[in-house]
Amino acid sequence: MASTRGRQAAMPFIMVTVLLDMMSIGIIAPVLPKLIGGFMASGAGTSVAYGMAQAAFAIAQFFSAPVLGALSDRHGRRPVLLLGLLGMAVNFFVTALATEFWVLIAVRVMGGAVCANIAVANAYVADITEPANRARNYGMLGAMFGLGFILGPVMGGILGDMNVHWPFFLAGSLCLLNCVYGYFVLPESLPLERRRTFELARTNPFSALARLRELKGVETLMWVMGLSILAQFCLHTSWFLYTEFKFGWTPKDNGYSLFAVGMMAVLVQGGLLRQFQKRIPTHRLVRIGLVSSTLAFAAWGAVPEGWMMYVVIAANVFGYMVQPGLQSLVANAVDPTRQGESMGAVSSINSVAAVLGPLLGSPLLAAVSHYPQGDWRVGAPFYLCATIQAVAAIIGLRYFSRSHHAGAPAARELRV
Repeated sequence: MASTRGRQAAMPFIMVTVLLDMMSIGIIAPVLPKLIGGFMASGAGTSVAYGMAQAAFAIAQFFSAPVLGALSDRHGRRPVLLLGLLGMAVNFFVTALATEFWVLIAVRVMGGAVCANIAVANAYVADITEPANRARNYGMLGAMFGLGFILGPVMGGILGDMNVHWPFFLAGSLCLLNCVYGYFVLPESLPLERRRTFELARTNPFSALARLRELKGVETLMWVMGLSILAQFCLHTSWFLYTEFKFGWTPKDNGYSLFAVGMMAVLVQGGLLRQFQKRIPTHRLVRIGLVSSTLAFAAWGAVPEGWMMYVVIAANVFGYMVQPGLQSLVANAVDPTRQGESMGAVSSINSVAAVLGPLLGSPLLAAVSHYPQGDWRVGAPFYLCATIQAVAAIIGLRYFSRSHHAGAPAARELRV
């Protein structure tokens, strides 16, 4: 097994990999709706088509993520990560060149089928980090996500205002650079003695989800995580077109808004989270964050002016602690030899939410797209997000409160 020093030294490598990966995704985020809008005749049509494009990627990822996670348990994290980076590069280049909507959908399916970068990165961190430090390192990984969304969307928004295709070429180039970087620099994190035999029967995405129920203390946490992620994906699907319909924002404006979100993620997950954890247990931070996010979703839907979106972004401090906190609690409940498989299953949950989010948010946004700018009804998808997050908060508050007062072993596992 790798030494502790060597394992910790690998953390900067995976952080750079995640940074470049998230930059490429961030670059195309503000302009993908505009690119799809070029194939459509109305705002409502664009909303539905954008939801279809997001769902196509997620459906493919749902079925492939457990396979890729299990392959990473057998062959290591590095080759699976490199495959995902190469596949995303092809996805971006072909998207930029697409002249028909069906071509765009087809390449989104291909990209989703080979990409498990987030799941593999999470498993990588679990490989190289002691349980007591996982919340901190997942926070650092979250900070890299945020930093990628600081640099990427601004670049994509500015380029997209000039030419809607340019950001996709830049994103594809970054993915290729990341692949080369990983090939020559990124070390393997999974020692040979901790690798598992690949079993096709264990890669069924539905059975992968079912097996998480066997892990003590994880089942309820996965409901909380799944609902929270569903609310986030509904938000992501609606954000760009919602701000265009309600405030008249351009890709550049949306790039700046994601810049603000990324800045908050870096500030909270890269620094404040560790400071708070010195005084407040992780499970309590998650509870506070769930309530904060619920209020933030409702506020984003209700605000009448675009600048108010930034106020809510800044006020939702604890909301940025939810995902790294939950990720840490789940990782600490999983056997070390099953981190790749479990993270693949978590990625499948992400993909389920990524499918349902567009299916819920896009038609709802299309139904209210005809209302005038500033109308509170345009925020309908965000009210749905708030409702979903409120359910997650209720489940989480009851679960953590019951576990804490009962003093059960599962509760002790949850304290990081």
